[in-house]
Amino acid sequence: MAVLRLRFAGDPVLRRKTHAIKKIDASVQRLIDDMLDTMHAAHGVGLAAPQVGQSLRVAVIHMAEEEVIVLINPQIVKRTGERRIEEGCLSVPGYVAEIARSESVTVKALNREGRPFRVRAKDDLLAQALEHEMDHLNGVLYIDYLESADQLIPLESREETTVAEEEL
Repeated sequence: MAVLRLRFAGDPVLRRKTHAIKKIDASVQRLIDDMLDTMHAAHGVGLAAPQVGQSLRVAVIHMAEEEVIVLINPQIVKRTGERRIEEGCLSVPGYVAEIARSESVTVKALNREGRPFRVRAKDDLLAQALEHEMDHLNGVLYIDYLESADQLIPLESREETTVAEEEL
């Protein structure tokens, strides 16, 4: 297993629509393991294959104290509602922004053994992560939902505000 090089906004691989996995072989298993290592090393919650330079329909999600979710050839089958949330991305480091995401999301996919499954999430980080990673697989970044780059909030300015508030 290895930590792979992350790709950042501006890299063309992040804008390509990904290709379906036709066979879950040793190379796909290795990619999944390497993606998990990379995501954990970067302190992320999710990672899609384009973020490590692969135009394949594979994503991983892992939130503290939850099971790892491996999504191969995922598709959103249902989404409902809308909520405004703050979002960031390993491929757009140092920034967050408020965007609209669905309240409820259902995704169908294959697990790493090739078995079909569905995952449903409502009003939580998992729902957000599912949509975020699906966007990556379709060549979309969260910053595409912004009207202008002025809506990006530098993380360092947020940290300075938090420190100033704590000092009061």
